[in-house]
Amino acid sequence: MTPRPSRPARVLASALAAGTLLTTAACSDGESGGSGATTSAAATGTTSPSPSATTAAVTQDQAQAALITAADVEDAWTQAQDTKSWHDALLTGTVDASQFVTDKSAAADCQRLLDGLYREDLLGKPAGASALVGFTQNNSRLLQQTAAYNKDDLDKSLSWLAGLADKCAQFTVKGSGGDRTVQVVEATLPKAGDTRQGLTVSVKGTSNGAPVTLTLDVAASQVGPNAVTVTNGGTEGVSHDSTADAITFGTQHLQDVLAGKTPAPAPSQIE
Repeated sequence: MTPRPSRPARVLASALAAGTLLTTAACSDGESGGSGATTSAAATGTTSPSPSATTAAVTQDQAQAALITAADVEDAWTQAQDTKSWHDALLTGTVDASQFVTDKSAAADCQRLLDGLYREDLLGKPAGASALVGFTQNNSRLLQQTAAYNKDDLDKSLSWLAGLADKCAQFTVKGSGGDRTVQVVEATLPKAGDTRQGLTVSVKGTSNGAPVTLTLDVAASQVGPNAVTVTNGGTEGVSHDSTADAITFGTQHLQDVLAGKTPAPAPSQIE
């Protein structure tokens, strides 16, 4: 087996060290930092309208065609037939607001993060077409969604995501399964779409009386009023490479269908 000939750059920089998440550094060239900022047409002195201003919302058929396949991600992922039961109980509970001494509103943001991860609607409810696909590998799950949103709401959601690593760096969740500690760090993503935002979230608690840590990558990229979102991970860690693949190919597929093209199949891993 040899690597694919055109692998996306592996720059998803979140890491676990001795069970503790470490903060990540944005790319020094400012091209694709975790904040999702990219160079606009105005900044480069061109007069072309920005992609966000001209891109149409995807139709249902386009959203479905833009979904990634198992060939787009690394390792032995298998497409799941049903993702409706993928709601992890470790993500339920109430954020302990007493920890937020100087900014009580941050507790609401952290609760929104937790609830959005559980409901799998971190960017809010789509305003138009929506399609999603899930994959499994051992105890890990990867969910990818392509959807159309209200452009202003999508902008606000991505801006909200960009602030969570600071607001929700570490907090406690109280629930029926006992207290859990949640840590959130920013992650740098490959350049994809108009803007992008990445996080790695770890939830430490107990399951059946034994300690357990759920680690999830969260990635979102924007193409006009549309977004590609990826949630990937499990209780045995997370493949950051698979997250990078999913957001890269998912965004490229979305751009392809919006341009009237058929998404190209991923390069084979086998010569």
